[in-house]
Amino acid sequence: MSEVRIAAEPRTEFGKGASRRARRAGKVPAVLYGHGTEPRHLNLPGHELMLALKTPNVLIRLDGLDKDNLALPKSVQRDAIKGFLEHIDLLVVSKGEKVEVEIPVSLIGEVKAPGVLTQELVTVAVEAEATHIPEGVEFVIEDLEIGAAPTAADVKLPSGVTLVTDPEAILLTVSAPRVEEEPETSEEAAQAAEGEGDEAAQETAAE
Repeated sequence: MSEVRIAAEPRTEFGKGASRRARRAGKVPAVLYGHGTEPRHLNLPGHELMLALKTPNVLIRLDGLDKDNLALPKSVQRDAIKGFLEHIDLLVVSKGEKVEVEIPVSLIGEVKAPGVLTQELVTVAVEAEATHIPEGVEFVIEDLEIGAAPTAADVKLPSGVTLVTDPEAILLTVSAPRVEEEPETSEEAAQAAEGEGDEAAQETAAE
């Protein structure tokens, strides 16, 4: 489990204007909550925080606080266009504490031809000890046949980690490729049109 140390400073100004000033200074407004304590408002260095968040469920050790300085990212807000960090909520955690998180599922191998794979779940929710959260899990797909539809229960989790996602939720499916009808050639289309014309003429004569 990755742990990153980041300097934190208490935030004394609030509101949109204060948040904009903090971001212009390269900082990200944050709220730290949990363990029954009052939420604490902080500013964190934007670049260091952005690098830390590249690791799923990274543990952040907040330097500069007197207590409860180990936290997990719970909600990250980014600018919809430019992608920069706008705000982050952090959950206080401690060693031995169980937390619920989402971890990514990586598929290993390739399905047998001509099977077509569709991944339904890219993450699964699990409960794990706060300082031993797996960065992700792997699922081998190379032996799967057409028609296979493994579920979340088929994912092998590390010791001490339990599944929270519905065990019956479909993880992925392997289906047969779609066979598209070949378009008619110009000659075939002309013959079909000629045939329809003959049928229409016969019906008219019969009348």
